[in-house]
Formats: sequence, C-alpha cells, structure tokens
Amino acid sequence: MNVQKSANAPIKGGVNTDLRHDSAIKHVTGRAEYCDDIAEPVGTLHAYLGLSTKAHALLRDVDLSAVRAAAGVVGVLTADDIPGINDVSPTGRDDEPIFATEKVEYWGQPMFAVVAETRDAARRAAKLATVTYQDLPHALDPEAAQEAGMGYVTPPLTLKRGEAEGAMAKAAHRIKGKMRVGGQDHMYLEGHIAFAIPGEDDDVIIHSSTQHPSEAQHMVAHVLGVPSNAVTINVRRMGGGFGGKETQMNLFCSVAAVAAKKWNRAVKIRPDRDDDMSATGKRHDFVIDYEVGFDDAGVIEAVTGDFAARCGFSSDLSGPVTDRALFHADNAYYYPNVLLNSHPMKTNTVSNTAFRGFGGPQGVIVAERIMEEIAYHRGLDSLEVRKRNFYADNGRDVTPYHQTVEDNIAPRICQELEDSADYRARRQAVLDWNAKGGTIRKGIALTPVKFGISFTATWYNQAGALLHIYSDGSIHLNHGGTEMGQGLNTKIAQIVADTLQVDFDTIKITKTTTEKVPNTSATAASSGSDLNGMAAQDAARQIKERLVAFAAQHWNTDASAVRFLPNAVQVGDEILSFPDFIKLAYMARVHLSAAGFYKTPKIHWNRETGQGRPFYYYAYGAACSEVSVDTLTGEYRIERTDILHDVGKSLNPILDIGQIEGAFIQGMGWLTTEELWWDAQGQLRTHAPSTYKIPLASDRPRVFNTHLANWSENKEHTIKRSKAVGEPPLMLGISVFEALSHAVASVADYRECPRLDAPATPERVLMAVERLKG
Repeated sequence: MNVQKSANAPIKGGVNTDLRHDSAIKHVTGRAEYCDDIAEPVGTLHAYLGLSTKAHALLRDVDLSAVRAAAGVVGVLTADDIPGINDVSPTGRDDEPIFATEKVEYWGQPMFAVVAETRDAARRAAKLATVTYQDLPHALDPEAAQEAGMGYVTPPLTLKRGEAEGAMAKAAHRIKGKMRVGGQDHMYLEGHIAFAIPGEDDDVIIHSSTQHPSEAQHMVAHVLGVPSNAVTINVRRMGGGFGGKETQMNLFCSVAAVAAKKWNRAVKIRPDRDDDMSATGKRHDFVIDYEVGFDDAGVIEAVTGDFAARCGFSSDLSGPVTDRALFHADNAYYYPNVLLNSHPMKTNTVSNTAFRGFGGPQGVIVAERIMEEIAYHRGLDSLEVRKRNFYADNGRDVTPYHQTVEDNIAPRICQELEDSADYRARRQAVLDWNAKGGTIRKGIALTPVKFGISFTATWYNQAGALLHIYSDGSIHLNHGGTEMGQGLNTKIAQIVADTLQVDFDTIKITKTTTEKVPNTSATAASSGSDLNGMAAQDAARQIKERLVAFAAQHWNTDASAVRFLPNAVQVGDEILSFPDFIKLAYMARVHLSAAGFYKTPKIHWNRETGQGRPFYYYAYGAACSEVSVDTLTGEYRIERTDILHDVGKSLNPILDIGQIEGAFIQGMGWLTTEELWWDAQGQLRTHAPSTYKIPLASDRPRVFNTHLANWSENKEHTIKRSKAVGEPPLMLGISVFEALSHAVASVADYRECPRLDAPATPERVLMAVERLKG
C-alpha cells in the first residue's frame, strides 16, 4: 500500500456521511441471522404458553393431566416449578407473575408452559388444559376502570405552573373537550423468541430478541434464584422492536431458562403471532379531558388536562409512559398557566408497555387538538394559531415541568417547511376546491414536534463500550446498545472509525452480550446513538492516548508531533500505515483494549415536586400533509407529505432519513388504520395481520418529500453534535390526522372542530362527516 497516498485520501465510512446499514445486504438476501436461525443442539426442547380465556376470574381448578399425557410432551411448568421468584415486573413492584396462580387478570394471561420435543407438539398440548374459572367483574378501558374504582397501577403525576384555574376563569374564551387516543401493536416482523442453553453450575446462556439484555439478565437471575453473573444474554439483531421488546421479553427468557435448567436441555420458546399479540403489551391508549382558555387572538392563557390511560393489570412501564405523556402535552407551545394530571388506570387487559415515543405522542396529539379547537373557534388557519403560541425567548420559554427551552428552533423549522412545501398557496387551493361542494373533500395541515431526549429515569442515562485493537490493526467493537434494524451498530462503528481515522470496514461489530458490557440500559428513549456513541468514542480515545504516548516515547518527540491520518499515523516526518503502527505498539506492550463509559450530564428530575430538567435537549421537526376524503364512504388517501426534521449534525444522513420516513408511516398508521379492539368478554379480536391493519406500501403519501435541517447543530455536547432520530419523527404523522380533520370540517364550512378520535378509521371519518352534516 502507498502509505502517503492512503493518508491523503479520506477514510471510508466516517461520520456525517451516507453509509448503508452494515447488514443491509444480509437483510434483503435473507442471510441475516436472527434468534430462530441459530442451529439447535441435539435434544433441543420447545416451550409454549397456556393462556387464560377469561379477563378476570378466580382459578378454581387447572387440570393439566391431558397436557402432560399428550404426545411428545416432556413436562409442564407452573408457578410451583419456579426456583426463585414468580415475577418479572421491571419496576420491582411484584405485580407481574410469570404464571398466574390464584386468579387471572386478563384474557391471554399465561398460566403454565408446556415443554415438548417439538414446537408443534407443545402448541397443540397447550390447548388441552381443562380450566375451571369463577368469573369476577372486569373493566377493559380507562373510563370503565374509573367507574369501577379499579385504582392506579402506579402513582400518578401532577405538573403545575402558574394558576390554571384562576387564569381559566378570567380567559375571554374557554373550550372543554374529550379525546380518545387509541393504542397500537408493535407488529415487529420478528416476534418474541428466547433460546436458552444450560451450562454447568448455575450458568445459562440465552439468545433472545430483546432491547434490554441487562434487564433480561437480572430478571432471569431473579426467577432462577441465582446471581446475575450466572446468566448471559446475547442479542445479535432483532427483526424490529419499537419498544415492544424492552420489558416484554422478560417472560419468554425466564420460561426458557427455567425449562432449560429443569431438564438440562436447550429450550426455545416462540409464540405464534396471535398469542404474541394477545399476551404482550402495546402502546397505551388514553382518554384525555382538556380545557383551554385563550384570548381573542387565539393566544393561550391556561390549559388543564386529565390523562387517563389503559395500563393493564400490572405496572410494567406505565409510570414513566404516563409521565412522559404529560411532559409532551405542551408540544412546541407555551402554556402560561397549566395543570396536568395523569391517571394510570388498572384494567383487565394485558399490561401496556413501551412503544416508540413512550407516551410522548399521546401528549403531543392533545396539544395539536387544542390548537385545532382554537383555530376553528376563532376562524383562523391552525398554523397561525400554532405560530402565536410557540415557545419564545421573551419569558415564554418554561415548560410545565419547569425546564427552560434553550434551543427553540421550532419556529424556523416550521417557517422553512411552510415555504418549501408552498403551504399558503396549497391551503388556498384546498379551500377553493372544497368551496365547490362535491363528494371528495380535501384537507391540509402543518404540524410541528418538540421532543425531549433522555430517559426520565435518570440512572438509565449511562452506557458502556468495549473496544479491542488486534495486533494486525483490525478492530473489535462491542457496546451496550442493541441493533433492531435502525442502524445503531453502523453509526457506532462510524464514530470509532472517525476517532481512530480508519476505514469503516476495519471494524467488526459483534453481538450485544452481557458478558462484555455490564449493566446496560435499554436501547430505547431514542438514546442509542447518544449514549453508546459517546461510550465507544471514550474507549477509542483511551487507546488513542496510549498510542500517542507510546509514539512520543518511541520516536523521542513531543505528543503534538503525533497525528492520526486516514489509515495511517504520522510521527514527525515519518508516516506508517495503521496496521504497521499497531504492530509496533503491540511489540512495545501497549494496552490495546479499553472499556468506555458515558453518563448524560445536566439532567435531574424530582417527581414529587414535578420539577427538574428531565431532558438533555430537544429534537424538532415539522410535517405538512394533504389528504383527500370521500365523504360518502369515509375512505381517504394521503396525497402529499413534506417533512423537515432536525437531527442536529447527522451522523449518517441516509440512515436518518430512513428512520424519519419509517417513523412517519408508523405514526400515520397509529392514527388512521391501526385499531385495537377487545370484545365485551375482554378478548383481543385484532390479534393478527388479518384483523389488525398496518399501513401498506400503497398507503404512503403519493408525493413524499423528506429533508434534514442540515443547518442544525446540537448546542449540547452530544456525540458529534448530532441529535436523536428514533422517536421524534413518529409524531409527524399527526399532520395526516389534522389534515383529515380539516377535510371533514369543510362539510360544515369549518365552523367547528370535528373532534375526531384516533385512530381516524374510515368508519370514524364517515361518522364525523354525518354528524357535522346533521
């Protein structure tokens, strides 16, 4: 290799450049290995869950004799077979048993697990149990739970600033409303799966599709009654997660581990999609009562809100999810006087859990409903109302949780999108079209998003990484984040490549494992790149400092004379290739391995007072969507969407655009076609792709323009001044929901807010049209 020439050329795959996902080719050719692709050792057993068929009932008798006698069955696990604690509650509230004992509290709750020679045998045997129930009253939604006095699964939160009640009484105009916001199933391509291999003593290795390997490790240890060091969790990649594999995998890992240790054979558990959807949590659906007071110009003076959530039978993550809904109930708007209360209701349904946005979308959509209410009341363009209520620097910069908004670029984002999307002319064209009457009505809306980045549980804002440089110059990278298709591994490797000035291909990214990086946080809260990128950079920096010190000593020069060039190192006038330099360092016994660490600065939060700085920074974005609605059927299509989104100084623009587009479509699906429906007995009836409708490729906007705010640079000291991208763009889908509302409002000449509930299915759109016509 010509070292001089190589040192003059930039590295391949550094940060701030487009680079395809490191597994992209494997994804599209089917060569990417997932948990179910791991070769099974001889003698592998298969487990399957036996689920309840009542929403709330005492278990009078559970006869498993036919199950045990079924062909191929090795045995059955019940609560009595758990050597440790029969609980996988992620909050430690001891309210989420692996197997129900005295009663069941939702339809689909696991009561036992069959372990058999084949998955088919286990699945068939699980249906043979004879269960005698004694029915108890059940409540399935937040309002029914409130009426029944079901209580909370976790303590509620209140956010307060100013005097909302007094200001509301004095406001020139007041509007009260109620909004129902539906839940959402994660619908990951790869369902839940865990594959446990027993080892000697207390040891067990579990391959799993989990977003939170450390929590799964601790939960399995808790259930087995062994220390965490006996349990290893491995995750190479997931076929999607979206929050659905943050806590929900604890159950499956624990069942596989208990069975593996009991029979001393490898055990795999993988439910069918129907049972996966019935037995695992979803996005929380909310019923929100809101009131807003405002002046003649539509400027808000007071807001109150009560957010009641369907949390399910146990706490799971409902506390932080409902907290975060309140944190985002302001979206990008200043409320001078505000009082917000959460009501995390216990219901006889599966416990809801994390989902992309983590409560934030349910808060943001209420903020947008309030803007819409004011606009129709005052006869204004809803975008104008939004502009009048944006956070600003003139004292209008403090959130309901008392954090100051220090980097408010929402107005600039919205103005640039308004111009680039030609919003004014297109809105007038929509009004002109609708003025003609006719069956097809059009709607347009431009909505912003301000989304706080950080785990609200402060201690989760930490990460570790392990980096090795081998004597031939090749690099081995491991970190605590998990890869679920979002390109996290690619970005982290780009950061290391940039720090050491080597080509991306020099770095091998290995599976996430609790053996290498301990006590990791979930890959969630949009923090994967922020946290793990900083940790990996720290590890690379440590090794780099050692190498500089070695070079200065070896060449008898000053450290300032040592420069890392692309794939080379220069010491004074001498340039060596990176591999040759590393070989010299190895021969000189330089330590070529480092454990990196990072913790997010500045953040703090006092839940008791409802005050603090729970977020390190905010990510911003805006979307403008235009729709056409058939007022005879309620059917609609998205004609065009323009997005401008803020990711700070992008680590990888092409990956970020992919995340933005995917998040928008997922948010659009949440608010349009994805409807969860339980029957009166508490059984989830939308439990498969045949009955639960995620967006298709044909549902995408006919014209879809996505751009990054390439002038943005994070003012906080994040990794390479980038911003998180995973969750914030999901809320851009609200622009579609608002555009549908605009189209519906036209049938009554925009005199009133249609008050669509979400999801705005064609049926709901049609009913709203008929209501306004009447």
